[in-house]
Amino acid sequence: MKNFFLLAAVFFSLSIYSQILQDELPSIIEAETKAALHSIQGAENLNTGNYDLTYHRLELTVDPGVAFISGDVTSHFIAKENLNEITFELSDNMVVSEVIQRGTPLSYTQNSDDEVVITLPQVQNTGVLDSLTIRYSGNPISSGFGSFEQTTHNGDPIIWTLSEPFGAKGWWPCKQDLNDKIDVIDVYITSPQFNPSNEEYIAVSNGLEQSQEVNGTMKTTHFKHQHPIPAYLIAIAVTNYEIYTHEVANNGNPFEVVNYVYPEDAASWQANTGVTVDIMNLFTNLFEEYPYADEKYGHAQFGWGGGMEHTTVSFMGSHSRDLIAHELAHQWFGDKITCGSWKDIWLNEGFATYLTGLTVENLDGDTAFRSWRQSKISSITSQSDGVVYIPDNDTTSVNRIFSSRLTYNKPSMVLHMLRKKLGDAVFFQGVQDYLSDANFAFGYAKTPDFIGKMEAASGADLTEFFNDWIYNEGYPSYTIQWNDTGANQVSVIINQSQSHSSVSYFEAGVPLRLSGSGGEVLEVVLENVTDGETFLVDVTFPVTSVAFDPDRHLISRNNSVILGINESLLSSQFFVYPNPFGSELQIKKPNDVTISRIEIIDALGRTIMTPAVQNSLQLEGLSSGVHFVKFETNVGIIYRSVVKN
Repeated sequence: MKNFFLLAAVFFSLSIYSQILQDELPSIIEAETKAALHSIQGAENLNTGNYDLTYHRLELTVDPGVAFISGDVTSHFIAKENLNEITFELSDNMVVSEVIQRGTPLSYTQNSDDEVVITLPQVQNTGVLDSLTIRYSGNPISSGFGSFEQTTHNGDPIIWTLSEPFGAKGWWPCKQDLNDKIDVIDVYITSPQFNPSNEEYIAVSNGLEQSQEVNGTMKTTHFKHQHPIPAYLIAIAVTNYEIYTHEVANNGNPFEVVNYVYPEDAASWQANTGVTVDIMNLFTNLFEEYPYADEKYGHAQFGWGGGMEHTTVSFMGSHSRDLIAHELAHQWFGDKITCGSWKDIWLNEGFATYLTGLTVENLDGDTAFRSWRQSKISSITSQSDGVVYIPDNDTTSVNRIFSSRLTYNKPSMVLHMLRKKLGDAVFFQGVQDYLSDANFAFGYAKTPDFIGKMEAASGADLTEFFNDWIYNEGYPSYTIQWNDTGANQVSVIINQSQSHSSVSYFEAGVPLRLSGSGGEVLEVVLENVTDGETFLVDVTFPVTSVAFDPDRHLISRNNSVILGINESLLSSQFFVYPNPFGSELQIKKPNDVTISRIEIIDALGRTIMTPAVQNSLQLEGLSSGVHFVKFETNVGIIYRSVVKN
């Protein structure tokens, strides 16, 4: 009987259905995947989980002309359990020469698992704070992590680092888990004062520069960063930088955007980086004050395409506005709040990509933002599958983790759709609540954490939304069939198919634009939750056309909008006779309606005959009683009920 009632419900309904612009973000992704290519396998070290780091002092000596580093790294740590030994991560080609605790050398071993295992002189009890210093040296380039580079620009030597996500151990002893941030760091960089051309070397690192001290031919620059930071966001660079600044007013508490650029490129950079102030002001107004306003923000030019969001100083391969916006956005999403696992990396990259879109919206206007959304949708729907939330078996695949389509573009549009679903006020309040929550701020967050904050802000259950768009795969395709009823209403029927079987139906607000012959326009969003759902839209003008999602707010592809025949007109012009009938059934239809298939369906919804398509149907063998005739036509599917004597 279920099929019978379904047929009855659609008896007079018509159902019918009828760009790929790749946007790959290659320059941004190039840098963000760089170190990961060498170091993602076996990234989590279970032997470093028994202590919490509170402080690092990195005292490093480098020469930009030589692929070598030496240094002392002092670490303060709190035992999470009683400790007899403690493990730090360091590539096995780096040489530890000494480990010291309060002036006393400690026993240690280095192993092929890139570990320095240190024997403590006595048990360090749970909750107790202690410290030690590791003295080491070596050629980090030979480690194979790609996180430390010694190259040149315009013939001038440069050293720079890029450790995302687990390459820090290639150049300094550290702990790399995505669950422990260092509360405070001091970075002392000692290098020759001048390069071979007698130009001064300038050192760059996280935080606020404290001092420069010259000792003979060597110079030591001290930076201090007083906000929690993961190991992969600590960075250094040294070359003959030229420095210039922009000031951010910051509501009467100004701070500097400090730019470290190659002298040969200084004029070009100065002409383009001033927009950083406008973007900083935009993000501050939309979300919250820049998280590191008590220190600095900056850009340091380096020798790799794209950029990397090192806290307070993004390393940049170019000065394009999109790259500036993307890396600045990471200071909130990725640096202040860092994804708690690879599965959740969209919380870093999806947000940074969407904030680049918000920059387009606010600095360029609606038309440019529409084009931005279109390019993202085209990329997302260029393939029919793929999930944003990374499955277990893909968490060691660099190409999957840094997929432009699934990690950058799709979640950026999911955030936009969430904004349209909740409204601007609720959406931005929810994101502000997420950023300010003490459980996540300057720490780590996972997807359920973000969902919880958005549900709390909106009072809505967002389970279905995130299941469809983040945890499962694909996108919808829509058929929109409409009729102007002539009674100040337009009838709209929505049908949907899905590109992947993981989603049974994408429940979504469907944007439509209804236009009239006199230039009238009505924008509506129909909250569609089931296939074949019918809506009656009140209008004050005769509607001549309907456009599906004209402003590109919804991830979808292969959509069609079809003008159906007015059902009252269809009833009088498309019919079968005689009714009841004996053995022959005649069909009367308008000339512009073409029939492609006919089915005879019984009262239980079963197809029992498929007669040839012609104007006269010979149905002698049909049993007596009520039946339905289903016509597949160029204007939709039409049902007519008949009675056989």
